[in-house]
Amino acid sequence: MHWATGTARLLPRLLKGRTAGPVFLADRRAPPAAPAPAAADICPTTGRRRLSYPRSEYLFKTATRALDPHDNGWTLHQLRHSALQHLAAAGRTAAELQAKSRHAHLASLGAYVRLGEHTSARVTADTAPAARRRPR
Repeated sequence: MHWATGTARLLPRLLKGRTAGPVFLADRRAPPAAPAPAAADICPTTGRRRLSYPRSEYLFKTATRALDPHDNGWTLHQLRHSALQHLAAAGRTAAELQAKSRHAHLASLGAYVRLGEHTSARVTADTAPAARRRPR
């Protein structure tokens, strides 16, 4: 799965002009019996709550169903996985990936990012004594 540049530009467009509150809001108000949400989870303009993760997952899967070759729609976890893969392919360091993904341990990134033999070969070539003497 590959996300186009337009996808990367979506969040700034959604945030345009916003100074407070959640970005993705629920369509409906919660029933009165529901526990009170944290103040940061309420939009100060509309009074609507932050969209829940399960609802976000459902909407994302529904929106991507036609794009998925298996016709299931993609998950938010797959979106995160794809983002980390693209960052790794662009040459980001493991520490940068950890900062972006907020994984507690660098070893956890192995499940998301498979750098492969080409990366190992490039790192070896870049750090070889002959490579260090070459002018760049």
